[in-house]
Amino acid sequence: VMGNSSEFQKAVKLVIDTVSFDKDSTVQVFEATIRVLGSLLSAHIIITDTKQPFGDMTIKDYDNELLHMAHDLAVRLLPAFENTKTGIPYPRVNLKKGVPPDSNNETCTAGAGSLLVEFGILSRLLGDSTFEWVARRAVKALWNLRSNNTGLLGNVVNIQTGHWVGRQSGLGAGSDSFYEYLLKSYILFGEKEDLEMFNDAYRNIQNHLRRGREACNEGEGDPPLYVNVNMFTGQLMNTWIDSLQAFFPGLQVLIGDVEDAICLHAFYYAIWKRYGALPERYNWQLQAPDVPFYPLRPELVESTYLLYQATKNPFYLHVGMDILQSLEKYTKAKCGYATLHHVVEKTKEDRMESFFLSETCKYLYLLFDEENPLHKSGNKYMFTTEGHIVSVDGRFRNSLWQDILPGEEDSAEKIKPNDLKAVNFSSNCNRVPDERRYLLPLKSNYMRQIDQMVGLI
Repeated sequence: VMGNSSEFQKAVKLVIDTVSFDKDSTVQVFEATIRVLGSLLSAHIIITDTKQPFGDMTIKDYDNELLHMAHDLAVRLLPAFENTKTGIPYPRVNLKKGVPPDSNNETCTAGAGSLLVEFGILSRLLGDSTFEWVARRAVKALWNLRSNNTGLLGNVVNIQTGHWVGRQSGLGAGSDSFYEYLLKSYILFGEKEDLEMFNDAYRNIQNHLRRGREACNEGEGDPPLYVNVNMFTGQLMNTWIDSLQAFFPGLQVLIGDVEDAICLHAFYYAIWKRYGALPERYNWQLQAPDVPFYPLRPELVESTYLLYQATKNPFYLHVGMDILQSLEKYTKAKCGYATLHHVVEKTKEDRMESFFLSETCKYLYLLFDEENPLHKSGNKYMFTTEGHIVSVDGRFRNSLWQDILPGEEDSAEKIKPNDLKAVNFSSNCNRVPDERRYLLPLKSNYMRQIDQMVGLI
């Protein structure tokens, strides 16, 4: 992304020469997929891109080593999908021995249902349907367990019985990337069923999780907010939201619901302004953190970046600057940046997650780098849930198999990318007129209302 080809080439060679997955190590299937598998595939796609928009990122004598490594890792993750009565994978797997004997039969919706992008890319690059098939089967199994009453999914499920252990339906931890990958799988692969599931899910989220006034930038009432509810009844379960939910405005930008994204983003930014960080859980009723640590998460930066790309409103550059200065002031340590143990006391932990580099820093950099090839190359790119870039191109729109799930003949039906339509939302990209681009994205009285809501004023 920075165009630093010598460092990129050095890093690729280091990985090829030193990394092996033949280890007696138990990993989380979800994290290994989005962090490790995703980065190997993204780097492979960048190396083999004939256009080389970022500068010369080719590797001399490159023989698809990263793709072979990705394949090796994915094969070691496959046992997680075996011996489950539902097809929903085990949450952990040993890279050498398969599923540990004392393995947990419970997994979260996001962990089991957010493997389709990476597994699908691998399948389509290799011409082997296995990986996409198991990931898609898991998504469909979860989808079929949604409530008949509300259409919502819970956050923790038993992979053998299909029984919901966690009945909370929300947009944060345990659920977030499930919704993100329904849309992103459609964008990448063009499978009609992914878009249909996303539109259905989005409609149910609007109907049951959204509170507050109907429109973001007009009318009376409380600011829009997405809460945690019981998946079967739609009743409020608690009065907190978590920092992972801050990804949702970015997803709303991708579907074209920019107005609602502006409002929700403003709420998270107000919390950031109050603490100089986002607490892991924030209780909107008590106006205080429930879980006070901040592990350098990227979700608010990601949504800020995507909103700036959609609106070009300089307000979002100001938000990015604010976030950047807070990170420098409160989290910088001698050898990197540290997790904040407590957002009020600003105490630190000796921990820097990989997503700080792959997402938080990357989205901040791209926010300010207007001329980046990512924005200018004419290629279309999509970010995985871990911030890895993947080009949206024809290779991923061609299945090498007609019928990925038996008995569903229409599953290979494709929609053209510009057919993307969201359902039940208040606006689309075209509704942000030029004259509003240099005003605050949200009217000042509504901004003040949100500041009051989080105890800033």
